[in-house]
Amino acid sequence: MDSERVVSELRRNISADGRTLLKNNNLLRPLVEQMVTTEAIQACPVSEDDLEDARQDLLEQRGFESIEQWPELLQGLGRTEEEVLERLQYGVRRQHFIREQFSPKAEARFLERKNELDQVVYSLLRIENSFLARELYLQIESGESNFADLAKRYAEGPERNTNGIVGPVSLTQAHPRLVEKLRVSQPGVLLEPFRIADWWLVVRLERYSPATFTDEISDRMCQEMFDAWIAEQTATTLSRLEADFSDFNIS
Repeated sequence: MDSERVVSELRRNISADGRTLLKNNNLLRPLVEQMVTTEAIQACPVSEDDLEDARQDLLEQRGFESIEQWPELLQGLGRTEEEVLERLQYGVRRQHFIREQFSPKAEARFLERKNELDQVVYSLLRIENSFLARELYLQIESGESNFADLAKRYAEGPERNTNGIVGPVSLTQAHPRLVEKLRVSQPGVLLEPFRIADWWLVVRLERYSPATFTDEISDRMCQEMFDAWIAEQTATTLSRLEADFSDFNIS
């Protein structure tokens, strides 16, 4: 990407008044990010098939069933066809760029982040009283009561509103000690009460879903790498602008 072109355009077109306006309204960073992105993707071609697919996707998203309803969609958007097609072309170019640049690295990133992408569903009871936690554990273990009913009645955390069910969520979103317990647990096995901070927890792993490298996950990894790259390019461009203009303190 020719970042110098972005910097040069900003130098030419942003006056002192413009710099003040952008700075006071925190608009410079979004502007630079948009310009950096546009510059990066502009060389990516858009075929007629790609554009037609994008039109069909937009129609479906808006609840239309056929291409014959395209004029209705334009009217509803309040945009000209040229404007809408330009935005669709931008989206196609952006997606092509992301896949071309980052798909070769997507699987490696997935493997680095796999522990964060694995998902779990578990039942949870949080109780302050250790004796009550033990009693509820025994009721569930013996089959005298079920987890959902006890959660609605006794849980002291937000799981009270979900019948004790948490998830599906990333395994790493939980407290480290709970993560440790869940990693070695088997689905359906009730764990004896254990303490985390001020709470006694009764937990049962319901489902463990290890992440797999699908097309959807690949696109997600590519998007994450693209976002990080754009953020880096944006920061570099802003630093160069700060060096040029003493009144342009972005931080």
